[in-house]
Amino acid sequence: MQHLPPLNYIRSFEAAARHQSFTRAAQELGLTQAAVSAHVRALETWVGRPLFRRGPRSLTPTEVAEAWLPALRQALAQIEAATGQILAVPHRQEVTLACPASLAANWLPRRLAAFRARHPDIGITVHATIWAESGDQIADLRIVPRHAGQPPLGLPLGEDRLVVVCAPGFLHGPDALRTPADVARKGLIHVLGREEHWQAFARHHGLAGLPLAEGPRTDSSNVALEMAAAGMGCAIAQESLAALPIERGTLAAPFADRIASGWGYEVQTGDLAPSRASERLLQFLLAAR
Repeated sequence: MQHLPPLNYIRSFEAAARHQSFTRAAQELGLTQAAVSAHVRALETWVGRPLFRRGPRSLTPTEVAEAWLPALRQALAQIEAATGQILAVPHRQEVTLACPASLAANWLPRRLAAFRARHPDIGITVHATIWAESGDQIADLRIVPRHAGQPPLGLPLGEDRLVVVCAPGFLHGPDALRTPADVARKGLIHVLGREEHWQAFARHHGLAGLPLAEGPRTDSSNVALEMAAAGMGCAIAQESLAALPIERGTLAAPFADRIASGWGYEVQTGDLAPSRASERLLQFLLAAR
């Protein structure tokens, strides 16, 4: 690439040679006559020899120019054709979304499927994040949990309610789970950092003796749901996380009432410059809440 002059010099030279006029070449290229003349002079300096014989009212290519022009015109035509092919290919838009792993596994997929059905030209990458790691991934959009007491930093996706879940087998037999008080007998599964969920359940039902310090623990809501499905006890989770396994029948919700959780999610613009694709996904998520 050491022997390639600037492309704008070449374009001005070719147009001037074809029209044998700096003025008409400038009109074709959308430049001033002075700019085209300066490009040609710079190109002559670059190649070290004159390219035009200049008369009072004439502009004639030299023999060197005439020998050079066919190859330049072929190269310009190839550049134009290649550029046209690129422009004719539909541009695939991409959106990267960072989302808590539990929400990404339960609430998000159906909404993304509906979004893809409406916008098949937009590619989506989901980074499943865990707790404080949510800021580690570069993303166009970011879904983050937010407590009701925290100031909003994005647009709310709504407050989540709590639902108690258990293995379907807990609802049958002589030892069946029938009342909220029976949860103590079946055992509690705890999610670290969400201890207030069982506390809210105890307050809601007036269960002062609920064994809030006993039972298996995990730092993942998804793991807590799997523990409950395996019969290790009852779990309490946000409805957005539990709705899918309840629908699939791997978990059962023994009580009809739902309890305010104090937690919800919001969607924030991420680290990348906003695009039409990310704006479309943002508006879709807000409408799907």
